[in-house]
Order: sequence, then C-alpha cells, then structure tokens
Amino acid sequence: MNFGGGYNGKRVWVTGDTGFKGSWMAFWLRRLGADVFGIGLEPESADGPFVRAELPKLIHHETADIRDQARMAAMVREFRPEVVFHLAAQALVRRSYAEPVETFDTNVRGTAAVLDAVRLAGNPCAVVVVTSDKCYENREEDYAPREDDPMGGHDPYSASKGCEELVAASYRNAFFAPGGKVHLATARAGNVIGPGDWAADRIVPDALRAFRAGQILSVRNPRAVRPWQHVLEPLGGYLRLGEALMEQGAAVADGWNFGPDPSSARDVGTLADLLCQTWGAGAAWQAEPNPQNPHEAHLLQLSIDKAAAHLGWRPRWDFETTVRRTAQGYRTMLDAKDPAEVRNFMEAEIAAYETAGRTSKHDPEEARRRRG
Repeated sequence: MNFGGGYNGKRVWVTGDTGFKGSWMAFWLRRLGADVFGIGLEPESADGPFVRAELPKLIHHETADIRDQARMAAMVREFRPEVVFHLAAQALVRRSYAEPVETFDTNVRGTAAVLDAVRLAGNPCAVVVVTSDKCYENREEDYAPREDDPMGGHDPYSASKGCEELVAASYRNAFFAPGGKVHLATARAGNVIGPGDWAADRIVPDALRAFRAGQILSVRNPRAVRPWQHVLEPLGGYLRLGEALMEQGAAVADGWNFGPDPSSARDVGTLADLLCQTWGAGAAWQAEPNPQNPHEAHLLQLSIDKAAAHLGWRPRWDFETTVRRTAQGYRTMLDAKDPAEVRNFMEAEIAAYETAGRTSKHDPEEARRRRG
C-alpha cells in the first residue's frame, strides 16, 4: 500500500504524535515521504515508540496542548499543512470517570481549537478527525453501528467523542462547505492494540506490565466483547481517507468506520488467553470482577461496509495474527538495544502489513490497477 505516492512531499500535521497511535502514524507518514510536523504533550512512557524510536529526529515536533487556541493558530499559519490528522485526545474511559471536565475540555474544546486554526489559516487542506467507535449510542445488543447512526455515550469519554463528531460536523457545515478549500472527514475505529501502547487501564498494556513483573494479570470483565484490531489497520484507513479527501474532496467529507472483520470481535478472556500463550512461560491471568468498577460497555461492534465499498479499505490481519504480532512486537521493542533497532522493527511491521494487502483479494491498489 503506497497510497499512490499521495503523501510524498506533502506537509502533514499530526496532533498527538507522542501517543501510541500518533507515533505510529507520524512514523508511517515519514516513511511515505511526507514532511511531518507533530505536536503532543510529553510522552507518558519512555517505552513507547515516540521515545524508543527517537521520533523527533525524523519529524518536526513541538510539545503543545491542543487547547491552546492561539498556539494552534500560529502553528497552522506557519507550517501551512496540506493534510491534518487530528489524533490528540484524552483516550481512556476509566480516566474520564476521574477527570470528566478534563476529558470534555481536551476532546471537545481541543478539537474545536484545532479546526478553528485550520479555518483561520484559510489554506487548502484535507482534515481527518479521529474519534472512536464509542461515539455511537450503545444499545448493548448484537448490532454493528453504521456511520449514520445516532451519537451517544454513557461515560464521559464516549460522550466526549460523540460531541467531537458534532463539533467536526458543525465546522464542516458552517465553514468547510463543498466547493471550499478545506475538506473534513471523521474516522471511527475499534479497540486498537499493538506494540508500544503503555496507557493505563488497557488490557494489553496491563498484561505486558504484569508479565514483565512476573505477576498474574487481573481481568475485570473477561466476557466483554470488543472489536480488536492491530494499530496499523485503522491507521491504514486514516491514510486512505486522507488520500481520498485530496483526490475527491467533498464527496468523501463525511464520517467513516474503520473496524476489524466481524470475526475479530472476541471477548477479553479470549484475548488474554492468546496473549499468555504467545508471551510464553509465566504469563497467566485471572478474573477479578469488582462491582465498584464504573460502567463499561459489554458489547462493541462496528460496521465497515461503507469504507470497503467506497474507499476500497478492508482489514488485513485476523484476530490471531493481530494478537500474536502485538505480543511479539512488544518483546522486540523492549529487547531493542538502540533506536535504530526500534525503527527497523517498525519499518518491518509496516512492510509486512503492506505485503498482506498486496496478497489480499481485497487490495485497493490492485483493484485500481485493474480498473486503470
């Protein structure tokens, strides 16, 4: 997947580049030949890709808070991005219970500040705002939400993501209308896992911390079903969407789901079993439900029919491949002796993902070659 060379030489702004998804995105864009300018808060872990791969040596980076409206405006005015990927967020459900105002402030007002910076600059630009599958009203039933389903959110995080979608839609309708210079889309992904995520209260980082310490992983809700996907899956979708915005403009300026194949929706216990099996000796888990834990959705799914039909995007790695590559990737990154080894690993993972696409009957590049 080379995205037709569409990012080569492009000025691309990535918010949240110090985070798990943001650092992988910035690295991939640099690999595609983009001139990348990233902003983010200080990284929360020294073991994440941003630090371990020494990402600031590959891209332009500034430490900044997206809620700083004046600074966002100055950055866009000076860098003049042609593409924006907005990933910066307070991304944890359980933290949102402890810090609800901070969560809404970052995810809603921060998104408005980023979009207003683009509005004030007035330059041609493709913008992808990344939200979450949790932006939808969750019916807790066997139903995969589609892009036109209503927004909702039981917890502050989920509600903030629904609000973020509304903010983006408002800017699109009020300021970025068809025929204008800016084309804005939103992207919603499932439960993303992959090497280098060390966030608190996420099952895979919690598992790796336990395994490294020789402890048993405690799982609070082993029967909860999630649409697990490798980090490169949604990032590939975001990149494809950004390319489509540059090519087609308003025709794709809308909301898009980038989830795994339905067969990858498994319960947390199944994920924990495979993590333990892949990690090896000493890895184990046990269920420790706590009735005092805050509410979390039991069932999450996501319809990806629209992205498959209109963007030619489909997931490439199944559940087992995703989990095994994730666990093995953590070990590789942790064992790496220097940043070059980490960068080589990240290069190899992206290359393997791209190769999986070229050998897939659903490969969009191959489909375009057959049509052309």
